[in-house]
Amino acid sequence: MNNFEPKDLRMSPLRTRSNFPQEIVASLAGELNALLADVFCLYVKTKNFHWHMSGPHFRDFHLLLDDQGAELFGAIDDIAERVRKLGGTTIRSVGHLSRLQRLSDSDADYVTPPDMLAELREDNLRLSTYMRETHGLCDEVGDVASASLLENWIDQAERRTWFLFEATRS
Repeated sequence: MNNFEPKDLRMSPLRTRSNFPQEIVASLAGELNALLADVFCLYVKTKNFHWHMSGPHFRDFHLLLDDQGAELFGAIDDIAERVRKLGGTTIRSVGHLSRLQRLSDSDADYVTPPDMLAELREDNLRLSTYMRETHGLCDEVGDVASASLLENWIDQAERRTWFLFEATRS
């Protein structure tokens, strides 16, 4: 440690300096970490269903879920890095993820393809709701950078929801 760092930074070596008071950083980090846990959960579920897809539409659904999984995976690092930029800390373990996630896992031995797509559709819909709630907090405290990222992630979640909805229409 050097003598030029503010005392509070020496006491918390992972705290990145930001323009936000620590209470706001804690609130934003808490919301973003919950989103991170949900995105991780949805990523794993999407890959699970991708790997276990079967039936006459196998190829189309397998590729759809591969694309959606890649999109979710792409958001994971951005969310975690945003938490760090704000001055917070982020997920440290699978246990930590499981304590924060609000979306449910799928451990079933077999799920029909229509049920897979319907479950992912509802999870993406819920995720976009959580993202809007977090966006509201960002607006309230003036975190325009997180709000901007969230707008893109909301759009992605709505697109995934739309594709899953259309894929399950009779």
